[in-house]
Amino acid sequence: MSVENYNDLSVQELTTKAKEIEEQLFRLRFQLGMGQSDGLKNYRAFRKDRARLLTALRAKELAAAKGN
Repeated sequence: MSVENYNDLSVQELTTKAKEIEEQLFRLRFQLGMGQSDGLKNYRAFRKDRARLLTALRAKELAAAKGN
């Protein structure tokens, strides 16, 4: 997903999406540990998506705090 797509989501949706990505990262880490190296590309992509998601979530938190 792109940053623009994450900015359109609510805080609750971002939190849910973050949990889903964490679960997928766990599964991919497990696969990499078992020697299935085809998941490396997906693992890197999920890490980047997670970073984008957390950045959007933090921006929303800061905007809410600034609004108060």
